[in-house]
Amino acid sequence: MSRIGRMPVVIPAGVKVKVNGSEVAVEGPKGKLNRQIHPKVNVELKDNQLLITRQDETKQSKALHGLTRALLANMVAGASQGYTRKLEIEGVGFRAAVEGKKLVMTLGFSHPVEMEIPAGVQVAVEKQVSLQISGADKETVGQFAANVRFKKPPEPYRGKGIRYSDEVVRRKAGKAAATGGGK
Repeated sequence: MSRIGRMPVVIPAGVKVKVNGSEVAVEGPKGKLNRQIHPKVNVELKDNQLLITRQDETKQSKALHGLTRALLANMVAGASQGYTRKLEIEGVGFRAAVEGKKLVMTLGFSHPVEMEIPAGVQVAVEKQVSLQISGADKETVGQFAANVRFKKPPEPYRGKGIRYSDEVVRRKAGKAAATGGGK
């Protein structure tokens, strides 16, 4: 049996969970989340816990068992506490700003880079070079942060670009200076 799948998902105070057939809805102080569950996995609500079981012992069912439990645990945690990803922009003249529902960044291109902020995601810009992306859905927050980083990933020579706050960029030495001019 799956080590992760057999662990129950404990529902904290202030979070409501509804199981309706193959659909699970989680509502908490940070937001509402819905997810369709694969038919090979059963979810039931007992004693303020979500119990996940599989219907058979096929390889696919075993894989879906742990996956479903992890997805539901992420939904419960997101609805109660939320998720946050922090990004840092490094480079001369590089900056970001939120204008309405768009994130506008100046990244050294001939044009500003504009990105539509997805629903359920909040972006806070601190000191024009520090971004904080937060929301209830872990998948959406992580994907939007990855999309922002993709616009200008950090380069290894000068370190310019967008990086996660906990990311370590390995720097390269670059070309060695020419020492003598002999022919």
